Amino acid sequence: MPTNTLTDHQCRTAKPGEKARKLFDGHGLHLFVSPKGAKIWRLAYRDEQGKQQTKSLGAYPLLSLADARGKRDDVRRGMLNGVSPKKKAKAKTTFWEDCQTYWDGRKDVSDDYRANARRALEMHLKPNLGGLATRDITRALLLDELNRMDAAGLYVYVRKVRMWSSQVFDWAVEQGEAEINPAELINPQKAFGRRKVKNHASLELNEVHDFMHRLSFEEDLSSVLACRFMAYTWVRTNELRQMRWDEIDGDMWLIPEDRMKREKDHLVPLSRQAQDILAKMRARSRGSEYVFAADHRLDRPISENTVLALIARMGYKGEMTGHGWRSIASTWANEEGFDKDAIERQLAHSPEDRIRAAYNRAEYMKVRRPMMQAWADWLDKPDTRGVEG
Repeated sequence: MPTNTLTDHQCRTAKPGEKARKLFDGHGLHLFVSPKGAKIWRLAYRDEQGKQQTKSLGAYPLLSLADARGKRDDVRRGMLNGVSPKKKAKAKTTFWEDCQTYWDGRKDVSDDYRANARRALEMHLKPNLGGLATRDITRALLLDELNRMDAAGLYVYVRKVRMWSSQVFDWAVEQGEAEINPAELINPQKAFGRRKVKNHASLELNEVHDFMHRLSFEEDLSSVLACRFMAYTWVRTNELRQMRWDEIDGDMWLIPEDRMKREKDHLVPLSRQAQDILAKMRARSRGSEYVFAADHRLDRPISENTVLALIARMGYKGEMTGHGWRSIASTWANEEGFDKDAIERQLAHSPEDRIRAAYNRAEYMKVRRPMMQAWADWLDKPDTRGVEG
């Protein structure tokens, strides 16, 4: 049988496919490549009873090709001397025990995010999978539980639960509590349904706080600050992109008529939170006239796709857009009982009657200022309602 057939170049450039792959090097040594791209050295051998067994040696490239061959040879020499490569079996931990241990150790995320993840796993996976040994949970078992969520229309949360459980399984594999990660064998794009996409897709009110919490993980990115500023101000994408420093006067932003859809000046009252974002952008402005300047061209604003691309990276493609904040805010303000004319004026849906429009601009500011502050405070409120949606 040929041995040492692999090269480091083959190992380094091996690409994942729809199914797991094995690249063989000889004498049972092979590189296991998962559909997600993880690369693990494994050794196939037969035990004393002649049964086929597999031993994990370590992850590539942390364990190089040469080192993997050395471990293979050590195991084979040990077997010639009667030493079994199989370690003494550990006591199996349950999936829920591993969920608790893993998420208790995630100190790199906020308390709210950690609680949200644990609550989701507790609600949707613990009832039927929590008592099983983590290593005994198969793709089919996990998919059955996720399909229940999908059938209930939880199209966003089923993807999050798959992601959060996948992180637990990855940890369990590294800790020797599982052999594979069944969650990474499930493609959410193909397995689960989606909410009907609208031109300006927007979240439901009960999904907003989780979205805001996820935004907070990379708070200082310009794209994140831009997205939050859109949320606080209810403006359109182009109005945000073209925002200039000379349009700001204290806690007011005057958008000139040439940038407005209805070609009328638009006053936007700025909440404390919106002003905090402006202070951060001012510190990094580097002399640009634009509040949200492009990273590499100070004479240009950010791209029209900046916020949309951020939302897609967060996993909300087709579920949310920057423009969607206007729909969400309008729904919230109407449910809170704010004056409908004030809401429409804040959205720059001014009446065609110019006399009435001028009157609204002055009169409704008394309502719009506290409305926008109340909205910003509500957006920043921690999500205490769990993950039911």
